Amino acid sequence: MTKSDISTMLAVRQETHGSPEVLEVIEVPRPVPGMSEVLIAVRAAGVNPTDWWNRARSMTIDRLPLVLGWDVSGVVEAVGPGVTLFKVGDEVFGMLPYPHGVGSHAEYVTAPARSFAHKPPGIDHVQAGALPLAALTAYQALVDTANVQPGQRVLIHAAAGGVGHLAVQIAKSRGAYVIGTASAAKHDFLRSLGADEAIDYRTVDFADVITDIDVVLDPLSLDSAARTRSLAVLRPGGTLVSILPVPIDPNELAGIAARGIRFESLLVEADRAGMQAIAELVETGALRAHIEAAFPLAEAAKAHTLGETGRTRGKIVLTVEGLPAK
Repeated sequence: MTKSDISTMLAVRQETHGSPEVLEVIEVPRPVPGMSEVLIAVRAAGVNPTDWWNRARSMTIDRLPLVLGWDVSGVVEAVGPGVTLFKVGDEVFGMLPYPHGVGSHAEYVTAPARSFAHKPPGIDHVQAGALPLAALTAYQALVDTANVQPGQRVLIHAAAGGVGHLAVQIAKSRGAYVIGTASAAKHDFLRSLGADEAIDYRTVDFADVITDIDVVLDPLSLDSAARTRSLAVLRPGGTLVSILPVPIDPNELAGIAARGIRFESLLVEADRAGMQAIAELVETGALRAHIEAAFPLAEAAKAHTLGETGRTRGKIVLTVEGLPAK
């Protein structure tokens, strides 16, 4: 089956929660941009952990049926009333408002115009589609929240992952001394990104070998024991930023504050200014996404299966061209 009606589009949709096999390509109505919105013809869209988590169960999205995807790189197909930033034909990239603006794993998507920036001309849509959610997360954590400064010591957990490998580069662009945790096989990769030190989390307890850290970025830990180890390496006045919605006991939070340490739990936001800053880093050569794999949209299930291994470096991307439907 191929799509021919311009009022419809192909999208990867799930009718129920479950394994990657619940994802299927079907024909759905093509969206129309409303006030202050743009319609984007999607060329590439990153796949992030939040995608496979929400596919498997209700995490941040509690509705079905569901088209996943928050990353977008593509071409403006139409603009709604009031949009002045973009014109039809502009190449743009950005993140749909998280979490409820989901839906980029499709041929077209609508979103507020101010969720996007112009795509840097020096990268293709696959590179651009890999960046928004992960790069915004890293940028909002390290720059907007922790305000990393030159010479500060920054520890990044899961430093070879989607957020982590971009966080390494963003921290280095701020002049920080960067330490990353990853398996030994990924240490050369971390050094290629600019990391000053790499710690094998499988054989070494980072809390035994480093100290006087100014900022810790933690994309993984939900439990207090892991958090305690990160807090132990922070100097007074340091900051721990978790990028998961971490529930924390008020007594624990008060104890952290009493030590002069700041704890923040970040949920990424769509952010035009952040996307423009990311575009500038890309244009200067300070930031680039590593693409572990790119799959056509029809093979979204394969992308989810790969992502769920937890062993990838960088990002997984879906591409949207010549898409067959099931």
